[in-house]
Amino acid sequence: MLRFLTAGESHGPALVVVIEGLPAGMPLSKKVIDHQLARRQSSFGRGQRMQIEKDRVEILSGVRKGLTLGSPLALLIRNLDWVNWKEVMSPEVEGIDPRKEEEQKLTRPRPGHADLPGGIKYRFTDFRNVLERASARETAARVAAGAVARALLEHLDCRIFSHVVQIGNVKARLKGGNYQEVATRAQESVVGCADPVASQEMVAAIKEAKENGDTLGGIFEVVCLGIPPGLGSHVHWDRRLDALLAAGLMSIPAVKGVEIGLGFRGAAVPGSEYHDPIYYSPEKGFYRTTNNAGGLEGGISNGEPLVLRAVVKPIPTLRCPLPSVDIVTREPVDAAFERSDVCVVPAAAVVGEAMVAWVLASAVLEKFGGDTFEELCHRWKEYLDDVRRF
Repeated sequence: MLRFLTAGESHGPALVVVIEGLPAGMPLSKKVIDHQLARRQSSFGRGQRMQIEKDRVEILSGVRKGLTLGSPLALLIRNLDWVNWKEVMSPEVEGIDPRKEEEQKLTRPRPGHADLPGGIKYRFTDFRNVLERASARETAARVAAGAVARALLEHLDCRIFSHVVQIGNVKARLKGGNYQEVATRAQESVVGCADPVASQEMVAAIKEAKENGDTLGGIFEVVCLGIPPGLGSHVHWDRRLDALLAAGLMSIPAVKGVEIGLGFRGAAVPGSEYHDPIYYSPEKGFYRTTNNAGGLEGGISNGEPLVLRAVVKPIPTLRCPLPSVDIVTREPVDAAFERSDVCVVPAAAVVGEAMVAWVLASAVLEKFGGDTFEELCHRWKEYLDDVRRF
């Protein structure tokens, strides 16, 4: 079983990732993880924190001379902003001025954040105890884990990319083109949008929101190519690949909705137009000419490209704060404000890729197993040959 755990607070010394279940002998380098970490940081709309952090991974265990060992993989990502928060985030109580400690308490919960429900749950009167872990800074650790999963999939000739289809009221207008073209155009955009005109409009919308002290949400799409039929299962709810993918995407902070294939957009479409007819030819085998199902039927991949979308809400930390209530005095106050992003949709798309890659890599290892990467590749090839002969 492939699994990972993350640890660390937003302004603590570092983020930590521990990954268990990788086969031995899989090629893995620091460079491929750093590349994904940089993508998460570099999109338009990020805040001042990204000018401080330069995320790089340190591989502490589980890899030797470019190959995994089959033992737990430990990754470290240092928080460079820690130097500015050493006293506030100190794990020790000695040497802390009680008066200063009281002044630094965060007691004004922000609507839309975990501050108040987390404070109530854990009986905290200082909401920093909640927000430090609830912060989306934790997604840097997920991107590192997802980069490892992506490496496994790419060695099996599977590809994952994302593109932004909406920010605020601006929607991409994609007219045809294959997935490779969409991926290339998205990479050329500072907001990850494959429509050049919409991309410029999105940048303008983000600038306007920043000037108004506001934030913007949107929608991103993740596409997976090269996934064979047969991942996941219809036999239990917690083995359905669609459910696992949806859970992975919904676990990302700020994601409030997930669709697969046509998803919500298919609500008004009759079944005769919604479902994808099945065809067969000796050259292609079984195939479809449409993909409204998004590559998933009955909780199982069907061999078509996997296509998923996620809705990202506007970041709730606002420069012009919303009304709130002080948890100590019970008096009306403006919600707390801390340094924040204006729009995280492009960055969330990178995190979305990471979570999708993780779920798919887990499904691959569940189906094909193997203590070594060589075993996995052999079983993968045998299965693909069997699928072609079916």
